[in-house]
Amino acid sequence: MRVAPRVLLTDEQRMTLQRWSRGRSTPARLVRRAQIVLRAAEGQPNTEIAQELGVERTIVGRWRKRFAEKGLAGIEKDAPRGGRPATKRQQVARQILETTTQRKPANATHWSTNSLAQELGLSQSMVSRVWRANGLKPHLVRTFKVSNDPQFVEKMTDIVGLYLNPPERALVFCYDEKSQIQALDRTQKSLPLKKGRCGTMTHDYKRNGTTTLFAALSLLTGLLIGTCMPRHRHQEFLKFLRLLDRQTPPDLALHLILDNYATHKHPHVQRWRKRHPRFHLHFTPTSSSWLNLIERWFREITDKRIRRGVFRSVKDLIAAIDDYIAKHNQNPQSFKWTAKTETILEKVRRARAVLDKMQTA
Repeated sequence: MRVAPRVLLTDEQRMTLQRWSRGRSTPARLVRRAQIVLRAAEGQPNTEIAQELGVERTIVGRWRKRFAEKGLAGIEKDAPRGGRPATKRQQVARQILETTTQRKPANATHWSTNSLAQELGLSQSMVSRVWRANGLKPHLVRTFKVSNDPQFVEKMTDIVGLYLNPPERALVFCYDEKSQIQALDRTQKSLPLKKGRCGTMTHDYKRNGTTTLFAALSLLTGLLIGTCMPRHRHQEFLKFLRLLDRQTPPDLALHLILDNYATHKHPHVQRWRKRHPRFHLHFTPTSSSWLNLIERWFREITDKRIRRGVFRSVKDLIAAIDDYIAKHNQNPQSFKWTAKTETILEKVRRARAVLDKMQTA
């Protein structure tokens, strides 16, 4: 009589299997294998495990044996399958890849599986399989911009230094303005959310005016100091600096990370800063708004409160923004910067090398 191999687990293996067996993002086949091994380690026979999990006894025996022989690697990866190799796909894959990445269709900006299949005389499913195998998605596009600021390294190093090693007896704030926020009122009420139907809103709207949000996010506590003003000039910027001056301890230096908007360097602003030496401005490199953590907070308020909001007046819009800020400040949380200077510079070097190569080609 054949005896099932004994399964013994280390503490690390048990923790990994338990995580796999409960993981929502874990592939279903790996979840089932982890459940089989955990039960086998408890001494359950294959027949009993098969009945509990609703699978064939031979399947239980297969993964039990695989784990006993190879450990976690034995159940995590599938063994290579037999059968004839996909020779036709191998023959045309290079042609599909070269055409997709190096040519454009005559009447479009990018290929679809159907248009490329017609161009090459292949089936749509063949093109689709090659694209999936190589991670190609011509229908998607992502925006980017490599900074051409001659002082990029100095400015970036300065700001990352503030994030990773903030100065003592000082507060660091990420500052920016979210301008031209529109108070939009929809022409009809949205249909209610229900099973099988996402949220809805009319495609047309009525404009009821705009406002500008001036905001500074504390790197230390996550507290948000913000206010809305009708215009976006150096006068409003000075009003916000005075507000920040009043709402922070007077004995601490204030370091503001902000962009290169002209109002931030206005002569009146420079004169005001000379009278208030505790304010230190750190400008991000051009085309590098991603260096300012306030952009993360702006994205959140846009997604959660503004984009789908219905505002019948600017007053309603400002009230919604103020309410969101108040709720945020009840339990403020700051964003944590993790990228190091060397990592950023390496990515920028690679991007510039690709751009230079494309320009000279």
